[in-house]
Amino acid sequence: MAMKVKAVEKLLKFDKNSAGVYRYVMSPEMYSSLNQKKVIKEAALRSGVSQGVMQACWDAAGEVIKAWATEGHSVALPGLGTMRFGLRSKSVEDVNKVKTGLITSRRIIFTPDVDLKDELKNTAIVITCYDRDGKEVKRVTSADDGDIEDENGTTGDGTTDSGNNGSTGSGSTDNGGNTGTVTPGGGDEG
Repeated sequence: MAMKVKAVEKLLKFDKNSAGVYRYVMSPEMYSSLNQKKVIKEAALRSGVSQGVMQACWDAAGEVIKAWATEGHSVALPGLGTMRFGLRSKSVEDVNKVKTGLITSRRIIFTPDVDLKDELKNTAIVITCYDRDGKEVKRVTSADDGDIEDENGTTGDGTTDSGNNGSTGSGSTDNGGNTGTVTPGGGDEG
């Protein structure tokens, strides 16, 4: 099985006055979302229990995960990793200025386990390139090392994500992992 990615030639403008430049921008092709009923049916089939029992277990596990995560726990998700809540906030020097207004966003943080990372690392990636007119111009199959970004935004080769990690400028802190973003014109092309 392979992960499908599309690279679409898009005009990128870095400010209102620039003419812009064309760059191929990659993004995963989105598959259809699998609804809960289909997932439960497949899990029941694989485990040998009835769909009703699987539904009850699914619902109970969801409630437990939600309750424990809101109490501050990092909760195990079987075969996937852990999930916890976090936040982004501004920092201040004076303790008297600490208030909830410094919180800029609340976050859900997922940390994948080693087996899941290995599965992703070993999954082939097929890139289909489209020009600005929507015409397919090239197909590429992955030949990369399959480096996986960790929660600090670094990959196995020691590089870091050069994109904005979502902080709110100087004096901001990220309490609970980074999110990656793509910066136009940054990184390797090819």
